[in-house]
Amino acid sequence: MASGSSGDAPAAPTVSRRHQAGAPSARGLLLTLLGELVLPGDGTAWTSAVLAAFTRLGIAEKATRQALMRTSNAGWLQSRKDGRRVRWVLTPAARKLLTDGAERIYSFGRQRPWDQQWVVVSARIPDTDRRARHVVRTRLTWAGFGALASGLWISPHPERAAEAERVLREAGVGDDAHVFVARRTGLGDASAMVATAWNLPEVEAEYETFLAGFGGQPPADVLARQIELVHAWRRFPSIDPALPGELLPARWSGARAARLFTERHQQWLDDARREWKRLNEALFAGARGGGYGGIGRERLPWLPWKCYKEFVDVDLDVAGSAWIGVRGRRVR
Repeated sequence: MASGSSGDAPAAPTVSRRHQAGAPSARGLLLTLLGELVLPGDGTAWTSAVLAAFTRLGIAEKATRQALMRTSNAGWLQSRKDGRRVRWVLTPAARKLLTDGAERIYSFGRQRPWDQQWVVVSARIPDTDRRARHVVRTRLTWAGFGALASGLWISPHPERAAEAERVLREAGVGDDAHVFVARRTGLGDASAMVATAWNLPEVEAEYETFLAGFGGQPPADVLARQIELVHAWRRFPSIDPALPGELLPARWSGARAARLFTERHQQWLDDARREWKRLNEALFAGARGGGYGGIGRERLPWLPWKCYKEFVDVDLDVAGSAWIGVRGRRVR
């Protein structure tokens, strides 16, 4: 087998917060697939397997290929060539980021004991410094902080104090900001304070949508549904401040959604991984001779290569051959 690496040493992986939060895009779905299926396996994916999986998700081939290239350019993947076929390999840094991200996603929604401590951030930012105001607002919101008043942010997670300090320094307002870890002693109603700082009804509406979408019958295509499940759940760490149970409304739907996610994820995981392995290995198990993954060869009249691209990696140029291993129907 001829193999090689393309390009120089990869840059450190980068990803926008939009994609990290499960953006509804080809690249966002690709990150979900990498973390859910590629990372726990051998860390590699053939182009053909990604194309086949994304076809099931309704993603066009062009968008899938662009997502692969952009993810590679961002330092997440390296390409390896086997003849004219391309295999994508997770970089070491991408493995670490995906492992950390998986822990955050799979553990999100679990309630933990709370010591009644709050992080309080006070920042004075001039109205004219729109960039600093935007950076502080978006990044503290991303970290789960709520705005209690102009320039005053709170979070019931004291371990996030260091993150708040970093945000303020990087926004250039550290000299006029203060970060405290303290207990609330009164006087107003705590539920009213929470309602001021966070829009919990909006978050709960998202949980209700999740419950409605994944609470039905077993899926016909477990691979596609598993990717959709994890991709949908990826959004919640970025929109839900993960408040302690004492601060949440009664019958909080986020708790039911977390249970449903855990249940469905465990139910579908083994079958989804088996199907991904089949796509990633069986399609080309016989590319070097001896059939195609035990499927055998089917004698077909010569057709343009595009007729078979759903089933065979389009980077393998066999258009001039009358022999081709296929699964299922021919497509145009």
